[in-house]
Amino acid sequence: MKKDSFYLNQLPCTSLKGVGSAVAKRLAKLRLYTIQDLFFHLPIRYQDRTRLIPLRCLKPHQYALVEGVITATEIVQRKRKQLLCQIQDETGYLTLRFFNFYFSQTQALKTGERLRCFGEVKFGPNGYEMMHPDYQFIHENEPLPIETSLTPIYSATEGLQQTSLRKIINQALEYLREKETGVLKELLPQEILKQFVFPNLKEALLFLHHPPPNISLKLLEELKHPFQQRIIFEELLAHHLSLSRLRQHTKTHAAIPLKTTKRFLQQFIKTLPFQLTTAQQRVIREIEKDLAEPHPMLRLVQGDVGCGKTIVAACAALLAVENQCQTAIMAPTELLAEQHLKVFKRWLEPFGLNITCLSGQLTGKAREKSLEQIAKGEANIVIGTHVLFQAGVEFTKLALVVIDEQHRFGVHQRLALREKGIKHGHYPHQLIMTATPIPRTLAMSAYADLDHSIIDELPHGRQPIKTAVISNDRRAEVIERIREVCQNGRQAYWVCTLIEESEVLQCQAAGKTAEHLAHALPELHIGLIHGRMKSTDKEKIMQDFKAGHYHLLVATTVIEVGVDVPNASLIIVENAERLGLSQLHQLRGRIGRGSQSSHCILLYQKPLSELAKERLSVMRSSTDGFVIAQKDLELRGPGEVLGTKQTGIVQMKIANIMRDENLFSSIKQAAEIMIQQHLDNTSRLIERWVKASEKYGEV
Repeated sequence: MKKDSFYLNQLPCTSLKGVGSAVAKRLAKLRLYTIQDLFFHLPIRYQDRTRLIPLRCLKPHQYALVEGVITATEIVQRKRKQLLCQIQDETGYLTLRFFNFYFSQTQALKTGERLRCFGEVKFGPNGYEMMHPDYQFIHENEPLPIETSLTPIYSATEGLQQTSLRKIINQALEYLREKETGVLKELLPQEILKQFVFPNLKEALLFLHHPPPNISLKLLEELKHPFQQRIIFEELLAHHLSLSRLRQHTKTHAAIPLKTTKRFLQQFIKTLPFQLTTAQQRVIREIEKDLAEPHPMLRLVQGDVGCGKTIVAACAALLAVENQCQTAIMAPTELLAEQHLKVFKRWLEPFGLNITCLSGQLTGKAREKSLEQIAKGEANIVIGTHVLFQAGVEFTKLALVVIDEQHRFGVHQRLALREKGIKHGHYPHQLIMTATPIPRTLAMSAYADLDHSIIDELPHGRQPIKTAVISNDRRAEVIERIREVCQNGRQAYWVCTLIEESEVLQCQAAGKTAEHLAHALPELHIGLIHGRMKSTDKEKIMQDFKAGHYHLLVATTVIEVGVDVPNASLIIVENAERLGLSQLHQLRGRIGRGSQSSHCILLYQKPLSELAKERLSVMRSSTDGFVIAQKDLELRGPGEVLGTKQTGIVQMKIANIMRDENLFSSIKQAAEIMIQQHLDNTSRLIERWVKASEKYGEV
């Protein structure tokens, strides 16, 4: 059979010597299934085992290859048993220390045996030592060759050690070393390789698996070597091309054009008790233009907490209603869905519209009635949670899907909701909203198939929120601050990170905290809300809080998204060091929704890690969601910011959109060349790097 790149993409790892079903399962954990997958499983770092270091030349924290003869071996009993082995060469001696060892090991490591060891040099009680070094016996008349290239260290998994993984990958690399040109097809055309001065793929891969010893380890560790940049460029290009293809593919779908008739939209805007911001007006115009097209809108609307995205969604929904179509709005929590329902009813029911809710809490006849209204088309706007895309929910003419807080849904969930609207060859328009700003770098890469709108302006009259970071030792002062704020007619939140008490995590239980605060502040009415309460109970407490029946609301992070109480001007977040930047920013966004000055207090438990100190410092210095999101990306990486359920960008093997941002302009140039002149290679490049992620990108 011909060993071309597509054959290798199908040839399983089990065709290699030593790869049975058990090893194949371990390789699968690393997403390594075929020979070609092994080519692109590049080292995460390297060790230099190409030169022997005399023992007297060793330095602390150095990784070194040494040789010596065993002069003494003993088992000592300290806090735990340890095997100590001393080796010596012509220049000095070194101790080898083993905490985990076997009887056979003690028998083999006997005086007079010659060893070659590799490990990190540390300073111990008896001078320099290595703990658990790699070692090999050197037998007389059996010379042990020294490595001629740097030793690769690969990302591994339990039960698959480096030695075994290297043997497997080296077998795969033999296919690359064959002279047949078709072993791994070069998919970047010559004009791109010349323009950006890149080596060919085969040369780059062979180099990176076994770099020569004279190469700078620092350059390789920073992934700045030209051979690494060549692979990174190809991977980024494949993802960019994949998203471009998705964008073009979406435009081939038909959608119902939703052209404004001015019947509801203008009337609605006139009835609002406030004026829309310039940013809101701009985004509404962008959406209006998209919805009028005969192909599906795919637009991501980003905006900081409190910027007024809900108004924008309502305007989009009205455009669907004007065209006798339905809108589905999916929220991540029951609480947010219920709040959306109340807001939309207050805004739109005066126009004679039917706003229906469908959530997990809706049962019996009420659920049957909602399902019937949706199926008959009597429900103009349907608001709900993930229940919206479940079996049994049928829409008559679903033309617009609004996903709120998109990062909280798995891709398959959004895809399932889109499928509900495919009727007679028409696909629904999609409006994706997030109050967790995505840094421009990440958005342009991970969501390159979407059109982007940013609401970068807060409603008129909003006051900036002041943030203080305070140790839990000053808890009494914080409680006094609550008393002062509430006595002045304002309200406050106290957020706990867990419902149940946990000594290990040092988190106060919400219930216990509510009791303590009730005792400390007997003159205040204190409410309690958490995620395990029934939806009706949560709704009542939130409505009572909004109506001013409670001065203080003790809550878990269930209030993180969407809760809107303009009179609340103080929020205390307990154990703030445990939360990520985006979650802290979301919680802080529960206040500052009125015209009065607002304050956020981040209570932390000592001692603080360096990462926690940095996060809290960012929160104290900035209230800009996009600045915070950028810092969050730097601290956590794109995978966590997007959510582990996202596909495409977080599945990258070697590229990193933060580190490799400097390549983006070149990627766009190369993509144009590929699409215009090398369309066949474009498909193959996507197949090589992206594979099955494509379908999910459509949502």
